[in-house]
Amino acid sequence: MTALTNKTLETLKYDLVREGLVQYEVVEQAQEIADARNINIGQALIDSGFLTEQQLIKFLESKLHTPFVNLEDYQLDEKCLKYINYSDAHRYKIVPLFKIENTLTVAMSDPRNLFAIDKIMETAECEIEPVLANEDSILKKIDESYKIDVAVGNISTEMNVGYNWQEELHKEDLSDNHIQKIIRAILKQAILENIHEVIFQGEDEGLGVNFKTNGELFNKGFIPSVLVSSFVAKLKTLSELDPSVSEVPQLGKLCFKVDNIIVISSVSTFPTIMGERIFLKIYKPPKTLDKIITSKSDLSHVRQTLEQPGIILVCGSSLCGKTHVIYSLLQEAAKTGSKNIMTLESIAKYELRGVNQCEFNENVGFNMDKATRFIEFQNPDIIYLEGIKSKASFDYFSSLVYSDKTVVMEFLANNMDDLRQKMSFSDFDTLKSIITMMIFIHSQNSIEVFDKETLQKYLG
Repeated sequence: MTALTNKTLETLKYDLVREGLVQYEVVEQAQEIADARNINIGQALIDSGFLTEQQLIKFLESKLHTPFVNLEDYQLDEKCLKYINYSDAHRYKIVPLFKIENTLTVAMSDPRNLFAIDKIMETAECEIEPVLANEDSILKKIDESYKIDVAVGNISTEMNVGYNWQEELHKEDLSDNHIQKIIRAILKQAILENIHEVIFQGEDEGLGVNFKTNGELFNKGFIPSVLVSSFVAKLKTLSELDPSVSEVPQLGKLCFKVDNIIVISSVSTFPTIMGERIFLKIYKPPKTLDKIITSKSDLSHVRQTLEQPGIILVCGSSLCGKTHVIYSLLQEAAKTGSKNIMTLESIAKYELRGVNQCEFNENVGFNMDKATRFIEFQNPDIIYLEGIKSKASFDYFSSLVYSDKTVVMEFLANNMDDLRQKMSFSDFDTLKSIITMMIFIHSQNSIEVFDKETLQKYLG
């Protein structure tokens, strides 16, 4: 039973004692079990035999004044899926059930998440009536109902040596989803060739399809001019961008499946005199930290450092996997459930359980400047900051360490000599003095961990 988030259960757990369902010592014991196993306290109470699932559901219904819905055999109205996009559904653990007049009934794992309700009301343009449902069943229903594998197509990487996306382009396919098949074919070739960046840009022959590797662009063919507008519109729609807007940049997210594993790509559009340039950056799902850092002593040191205030610097060249390693670090830190972990990102590449991920939104003025002015009011213990480049930003987030914060930063350096040269500038003197650990990614199979003392000697 994972009906609610830890945050909601935290506000209700002592009501269980007041109503005589369990003793105070039982709640404290269940909390220790929940923290140790990284589950919510409701699950811990059920697993330990202190409460039955039905008792907990009845208690939650009465306290939240919200009915519980078993989604296992529930058939939702698929027409309602248009009111909540896949990303928001997955992010907020919310799925639309049915709509009567101007009220949309939704199943939520956390009916007290007013931010999620306001967000859905704004996008759906109707009233929201929440009901309570099991979190796992909501996620299962989302994946079943939104059918991501139908929208873009499930990409299989087996037996596809020499695959060329243009074979799909040249098929005599007059169906409505031919454009989607072309998009899937391009993504498939990129995955097969281990490409992380795909660029579409206007050229005389049409829309150029380019793969970027080792800093160089390689043309892989063209979308014919007659198909360009349809191709761009479909790609934008799948990425939850406005296909009618082309005069200003947009930033979105494309979800697709590779061998039945969901993969995320950020999608950035930018107007040029040759039409929009569209940049896709593909992010693979993060691994657990022990799969990345195999040395037991290094792994132990990383875990200890995550508990201490200071700067954790993740370094490497472009496309080396810095974000992948950082997400693994955040997943590790979230295991205890005792830390307030926050991120500031242009796009949340993957949803990390137990991490408060914040996406910038220039449309409403939520940018790095606005975030830095207000994030301290959230009292985070661990903060990840994407793409810090200015000295002012470095200085500000370095100052958070003096407030006992752990700050995770990424830093572009092609090799150790490049790192030493960049860090030799006086602008980084303060930053260097408070780095508690550095993880340098030499290659996919070579990651080096530096403790504070070793790093200080190396950087001077």
